[in-house]
Amino acid sequence: MPQSLVSANLRYLDQVARSGSIQAAAKELHVAASAINRQILQLEEQLGAPLFERLPRGMRLTVAGDAVVTLARRWRQDERRLESEIRRYQGVHQGHVTLYAMDSHSTSVLPPLVAALGESHPLISLSVNLGSTDEALAAVMAGTADLVAAFNLPPRREVLVLWRTELPFGCVVAPSHPLAGARSVSLQEAAAYPVALQSRALAIRRYLDAQYGWLFTEARGRFESNSLQLVKQLALGGRHVVFTSELDAAPELAAGLLRFVPVRDKGAEPQTIGIAVDATRPPGPLVKVVAEHLQAAIERALAASREGASRIAPPASG
Repeated sequence: MPQSLVSANLRYLDQVARSGSIQAAAKELHVAASAINRQILQLEEQLGAPLFERLPRGMRLTVAGDAVVTLARRWRQDERRLESEIRRYQGVHQGHVTLYAMDSHSTSVLPPLVAALGESHPLISLSVNLGSTDEALAAVMAGTADLVAAFNLPPRREVLVLWRTELPFGCVVAPSHPLAGARSVSLQEAAAYPVALQSRALAIRRYLDAQYGWLFTEARGRFESNSLQLVKQLALGGRHVVFTSELDAAPELAAGLLRFVPVRDKGAEPQTIGIAVDATRPPGPLVKVVAEHLQAAIERALAASREGASRIAPPASG
């Protein structure tokens, strides 16, 4: 659709909110700053409420402005879905999908996903943002993401889970680590070694905090970071234990660089990985295509990680 169905003033409003100022938005849109300012003023007059706070160094949305921007973004998302539907009627899978995924997916799931889509659906373009489960949920409910792949999705009426699978709760260690040969491990045993933890922004850490708070006061040589890649590097170094899922460390497990050891403590619940959309807007054909390829990429990553583990048969201990 060469001409957007969403009005110019709403598109300008959205860009100013993203850019933080009219001048920056003008550069992004290649439109005169005066034209953008005029459209926003007209919109404010029409609605009878200020949409921005005019600050010395930019623009900040008011409560009313935030509500209007959220609506505008949903309309633009609906417009993309409409365009996809029209192209589907014409027999063409063409359009854009925005995916919100987890940081660990960047090395295990997303590269094969992009490759598979490029081969089978070259007319589908994909944007990927990485973050926490909370950020992914906020994005899909705000209309800034069409699809999310996230760990431990909480039950919400606003979110429709298209697919989900369980991941055993455990830890990863280097093959040289004393725990590497165990078939399972208790948290008490694991805490006897230096532990590398992910930050409280991630659901798995909040689960550990709630269920096993003692772990964080008694663990020897405890290290904490919001970088999964960093904590995995510590595990690869041979000293640290990292509590995580098989999917978080899928490439390293597949290559035999790390070993996954399940936690056997009573009540240690499995983690989950799920694919979800906004429940108020049924997924269009493009989103369904990407979701199907995403599910296949996750399943392949898990299969490869488990195949890598099976090549190194541990002794019957633990």
